[in-house]
Amino acid sequence: MDRAQLTRKQQEFFDYIVEYKEEHNVWPTYREIADAFGYKSPNSVTQNIQSLLKKGYLIKTEEGGYDLPPNVKREYTDAEMDGGIPVHGIIAAGGLQEAVEADLGTIGMETLFPKIDQMFALRVAGNSMKDAGIQDGDFVLLMDSDVKNGDIGAVLYDGETSLKRIYHDEDGLRLEPANEKYDDIEVKPDVFEEVRVLGKYVGHVNKNGIHKKF
Repeated sequence: MDRAQLTRKQQEFFDYIVEYKEEHNVWPTYREIADAFGYKSPNSVTQNIQSLLKKGYLIKTEEGGYDLPPNVKREYTDAEMDGGIPVHGIIAAGGLQEAVEADLGTIGMETLFPKIDQMFALRVAGNSMKDAGIQDGDFVLLMDSDVKNGDIGAVLYDGETSLKRIYHDEDGLRLEPANEKYDDIEVKPDVFEEVRVLGKYVGHVNKNGIHKKF
């Protein structure tokens, strides 16, 4: 790819997000980009991404995000996770027994998440659910299943998404944050058709590991 068409600042921006992807295996959030470049507004991030999209350095994904075009696609796989977690043998959980070492295969994602075919993940931007242990930058694990009263779920409302605890009553929906600095969101019946529950929260992933709710 000929990068001569990028300005110096655009090149720095592009290099940052690609290097971040290589190191963390995910794209940086708008907040992380803004902090890295000292932007006071997320609009500056949006403008730079739009410039890279227009110049062909990035492409839009079906999920509404961005990615590298196929001709500069890189592999961002973690070899150890692709191969699973190796099982080296058997350990007694009763009395002491002789150690048994053997190659017993691997624990794959299907073992860790038996219903993985029903799951998807979204990255969290913001701190409205911090008191539920879900922090900015975490990946929430969501399942395509019914959300009961009081469950945490991802909601699409009036073209915007939000992760909140969901309550149903005769007045409609109440979307409750897990942070006293944020207000509840009330959704009335006359706008119910604009609301869609995307998935039920079943856990999250961050640098400290996997936190499963189920």
